[in-house]
Amino acid sequence: MTYFGVSFAVLLFFSFRCIMDGKYQQAMGIAIECRRLDKLEEAITRSDNVHGTLAYSINVSHSFVYRREYRQEVLRLLVKVYEKLPSPDYLSICQCLMFLDEPGGVANILERLLRSENKEDALLAFQIAFDLVENEHQAFLLNVRDRLSALKSLPSESVQPGYSDPATAQNENSTAPEDVQMTDESSAVTKSVHEADPKEVMYAERLTKIKGILSGETSIQLTLQFLFSYNKSDLLILKTIKQSVEMRNSVCHSATIYANAIMHAGTTVDTFLRDNLDWLSRATNWAKFSATAGLGVIHRGHLQQGRSLMAPYLPQGGAAGGGSPYSEGGALYALGLIHANHGEDIKQFLRDSLRGTNVEVIQHGACLGLGLAALGTADEEIYDDIKTVLYTDSAVAGEAAGISMGLLMVGTASEKASEMLAYAHETQHEKIIRGLALGIALTVYGREEEADTLIEQMTRDQDPILRYGGMYALALAYRGTANNKAIRQLLHFAVSDVSDDVRRTAVLALGFVLYSEPEQTPRIVSLLSESYNPHVRYGAALAVGISCAGTGLSEAISLLEPLTSDVVDFVRQGALIAMAMVMVQTNEASDSRVGTFRRQLEKIILDKHEDTMSKMGAILASGILDAGGRNVTIRLLSKTKHDKVTAVVGLAVFSQFWYWYPLIYFVSLSFSPTAFIGLNYDLKVPKFEFLSHAKPSLFEYPKPTTVPTTTSAVKLPTAVLSTSAKAKARAKKEAEQKANAEKSTGAESSAAANTGKGKSSSEKDGEAMQVDSPPEKKSEPEPSFEILTNPARVVPAQGKFIKFLEDSRYVPVKLAPSGFVLLRDLCPSEPEVLSLTDAPTSTASPAGGSTAAAGQQSSSAMAVDDEPQPPQPFEYSS
Repeated sequence: MTYFGVSFAVLLFFSFRCIMDGKYQQAMGIAIECRRLDKLEEAITRSDNVHGTLAYSINVSHSFVYRREYRQEVLRLLVKVYEKLPSPDYLSICQCLMFLDEPGGVANILERLLRSENKEDALLAFQIAFDLVENEHQAFLLNVRDRLSALKSLPSESVQPGYSDPATAQNENSTAPEDVQMTDESSAVTKSVHEADPKEVMYAERLTKIKGILSGETSIQLTLQFLFSYNKSDLLILKTIKQSVEMRNSVCHSATIYANAIMHAGTTVDTFLRDNLDWLSRATNWAKFSATAGLGVIHRGHLQQGRSLMAPYLPQGGAAGGGSPYSEGGALYALGLIHANHGEDIKQFLRDSLRGTNVEVIQHGACLGLGLAALGTADEEIYDDIKTVLYTDSAVAGEAAGISMGLLMVGTASEKASEMLAYAHETQHEKIIRGLALGIALTVYGREEEADTLIEQMTRDQDPILRYGGMYALALAYRGTANNKAIRQLLHFAVSDVSDDVRRTAVLALGFVLYSEPEQTPRIVSLLSESYNPHVRYGAALAVGISCAGTGLSEAISLLEPLTSDVVDFVRQGALIAMAMVMVQTNEASDSRVGTFRRQLEKIILDKHEDTMSKMGAILASGILDAGGRNVTIRLLSKTKHDKVTAVVGLAVFSQFWYWYPLIYFVSLSFSPTAFIGLNYDLKVPKFEFLSHAKPSLFEYPKPTTVPTTTSAVKLPTAVLSTSAKAKARAKKEAEQKANAEKSTGAESSAAANTGKGKSSSEKDGEAMQVDSPPEKKSEPEPSFEILTNPARVVPAQGKFIKFLEDSRYVPVKLAPSGFVLLRDLCPSEPEVLSLTDAPTSTASPAGGSTAAAGQQSSSAMAVDDEPQPPQPFEYSS
């Protein structure tokens, strides 16, 4: 920042005064602003709560230091200060090292903790690993894991027989002494020594566990079990949608299939598909591609059985005319969705499938699947395979290849981006240019000012599609930074570009830049949401949806409400989808507008005269609102304020469904389970209770919909003729005149008698009513708290009410209201009761190879029309 009339010397003086006066936070702020890291270190070390000021410094560096390079300098200093402390905060150190992209430092800390004889240190190592996995940075995590694999071969602290010095053995290139030359026989001896060493056995056991965590397998398996066991999908909603959709309307037919996949994302429950095989089989061509790919969303994370689940639909080893190329391409895309960001086991199969075909539909699916499975790994061999497909200049395959190259190279900012840009200028296919434009934007993910040259190049291009890509590049390079320069640039393009596509995307991109400060977005886009240009209004709606996703923010809902009844159909579509994104995991007790919105969706879906675009938006919104069996939310930031790479990338590609509907499935990448899952040392889920200090109704599941009763007769209003109404009015007037006449003649006694009779009859009636009516039930006041059992559904807004019971057997290693939390067992000798023991298993594929999932049918998600079976035949004897 430039200061006019104020020298840095004066600021430093203020910093010194703040330190003297004990105002350490102000001193740290001034030191960071003046780039005096020595003063920052002094302020931290002299404060009375070093851990608190370090946490504050990390928060300030993320929120207010806008230059990436300088932010990294600050974080390096904080790591140095952390390491000097007598009891270092390894959780925070490892988060900083992840920001700095230093896997070696993380591996060293984890190894030190794993080798400790203290069980609590191992628990801390597991907790660090789970926290890192939440940030979804596959390449970094695999790097840490592989370095740990190398460290496994190190000797333990006890010197093995025959080695003069452990340091000698530690050097992999050094030669072992003569008496222990590394022959096969002596290797076996050394191995047996290792096995005999209890420390080494303990380390090997812990290492196996942490490698499972870092690869993502442990968290994926636990999440899969949770979503399967706690699935609360309402199949009646899907049945209503299906019955209201006209069969000749292929857009709404496909939208229903998308909504079902999103609604059951990660649950492995495919009841709806199995019950509607005939209806589903009417999907043709690309609709069949999407229907098959939807299985990947439903079974996402089913890593062990993913390939066997999709086997009926996959290309059959070069057999000519095996199946539909659309279902084969969809199946390869589904494999990518199942293994998204965890594709080590499936990458080779997808590569072989891509090489073994020249059918563009299958290439399209294989490219998208490969990009998802190898997300951010920058694998050169895979890149070359995809580039070969791109250079065939096929519009359909080339579009997927462009996006896939971006997914593969996420955040690498390599020279590959200029190679992609050069080809975008050469080709004549708009589809390929659009795929490459998004792919280029993905390569500069998170690079901030480092990406400015490429952004400048794209935003000044004559081709509006590349300028459109430039908006995404701005959005992703400055994701979650709330950077003023990026916001100004996007607002400039939103009001000045000649292309509606560019303007729409510029406004939408604001959502990605601002998701770390969601409350700012409605204020910034409020004027744009009232623009005369419907594309700008659509962009404003989705910007709010992206940045405020899962927050239930009142200002966001207020801004979107008028847009849901906009005059333009696609604006209504965007507003409905955005509203569902904001309201996900918010119920009617928290905000009454949620109930109103659900009824609005139902009304739009059932209205036969509603436009197809807004009906599609309402169907998708119904899916997003109840996503993942009502147990997931959309979250772009982890609890440690690190951006969730997969989630942000998923929403960026999802937002391109404007051009290509199958990309809708990318929204599933942004889903995070709203679960508290406590784990013991063995990474099992013990059963114990904890407290939610809020009314249960605030965070309960939405009530299931019910079938409207058709048997009860509906009382219609009686038709009244105008002549009858006039006759009644005349008779009433005559009666009043007659009564007045009787009153004036002094017939008081008669009137009094009549009144008395009336009174007594009314009294009798009253008595009869009291006798006949059942006694009213006194409604009991709702309790102000709720006891939850591990694992439990804990929605984001509920986190601040979670408390651990004082007399609990388990104590968390790190206080966290949700996610994976490691627990210290205070009574390790007592037997444990475990939860989450029922894992979903695959069943045989439905007959005929139809497009229904091969998966476990949940008992909790029975078909809507399930009825008890008739009794067995029997003989009646009198």
